[in-house]
Amino acid sequence: MALELYLDLHSQPCRSVYMFAKKNNIPFEFKKISLLDGEQYGEEFGKITLIRQVPALRDGDFCLAESIAILLYLAEKFKTADFWYPADLQQRARINEYLSWQHTGIRLHGSKVFWLQLLLPKLLGVEVPQDKLDAALEDLDSSLKLIEEKFIQDKPFIAGDHISLADLVAIAEVMQPVGSGLDVFEGRPKLSAWRDRVQAAIGKELFDEAHQMILGGVPVMDVSKMQVLKSKIIRLFL
Repeated sequence: MALELYLDLHSQPCRSVYMFAKKNNIPFEFKKISLLDGEQYGEEFGKITLIRQVPALRDGDFCLAESIAILLYLAEKFKTADFWYPADLQQRARINEYLSWQHTGIRLHGSKVFWLQLLLPKLLGVEVPQDKLDAALEDLDSSLKLIEEKFIQDKPFIAGDHISLADLVAIAEVMQPVGSGLDVFEGRPKLSAWRDRVQAAIGKELFDEAHQMILGGVPVMDVSKMQVLKSKIIRLFL
């Protein structure tokens, strides 16, 4: 059985796993799971992971959830180039530092802006109070400053001279609010230059392919399917 990756490219963690697998020529079968249609709650997907989140991996009888665990599994199983997750203790620690911070440090805020600015008003017809959006934008701004000042500093990439798993995970998160129409790179030349280096290291074609779904505006879908999740989403983001 071929290695299977369960993905929805609207999801930042899914994009990082997808780009890593494609960039390293890791053979896999793409199993599409539509989060907006609630497919993660289906019976079959529940057999892959009771966490019911993507990405998820199945490798024969072995199933794995959580994007960071999946990235490390792929890096070790397929013996990818050392720069992705270096053997050097301090470089690896620098990567681990970012990967430990990013869950609540950037994903929470980037996701919130994406929902408040795009999906809630334009997909679900929910009026978002301006103060809620302003607070979310302020939190996101603080996180982006930390990425520039703490994690990138004056280095080409987060761990030094080469791209790593940290940059791959970071770029997927930073691009999420861009999908809502917010230019996070405006007025941030350091972040913009880092984005360009990451894009070049990944390859523009793969970078664009991975992000085309969120950069295409409001997703085309059966909005009625979202009504089941509407109250949960409003509690989460408002």
